[in-house]
Amino acid sequence: MSTVPLPFVSIDQYLKAERGAEFRSEYADGQMFAMSGGTLNHARIVRNLIQEVGGQLKGRDCEVAANDLRLFISRFRQFTYPDLVIFCGVPRFLDDRRDTITDATAIIEVLSPSTKNYDRSAKFDLYRSLPSFEEYLLVAQDSVNAELLVRQSDGTWILREFTSGDDWIELKSVGCRLRLDSLYDRVEF
Repeated sequence: MSTVPLPFVSIDQYLKAERGAEFRSEYADGQMFAMSGGTLNHARIVRNLIQEVGGQLKGRDCEVAANDLRLFISRFRQFTYPDLVIFCGVPRFLDDRRDTITDATAIIEVLSPSTKNYDRSAKFDLYRSLPSFEEYLLVAQDSVNAELLVRQSDGTWILREFTSGDDWIELKSVGCRLRLDSLYDRVEF
């Protein structure tokens, strides 16, 4: 284990490096963290989600973006790349580059073995600080399983789990209904 401390990176340094980088990195606590590549199952689920959600949002006030749009969580001064981010109304950007949004209505993450615990805990804590954030959908890539966390009017969150391909997931905040088996089209276990 190395004891060499990593250099502190400011937000401006991160954005400058990230905007010119060949590979994406997330940012937390003054550190940059390279993102690893995904699996074919991960890519297929993201594709299926984009098709399903994007088709339902066509012509409406909400919009979905896949994992290339950076999200800044100002309260914690952190940057992430959600697998899918849904925002409604006029997007709120960090600056005039228009490559980093600062709020979301719903976020979808496809769980990877190496990140699933982080996605369910610390990352969810980050996302909950966003003013308009209402729903968080976590989709497993190694089994037919999804978890939906929904903000209640009193600020608490309710978890609902879906395990049957016949289950319908309703993202009420953005008016979308997703049949669980459609998210797993061409996915091989």
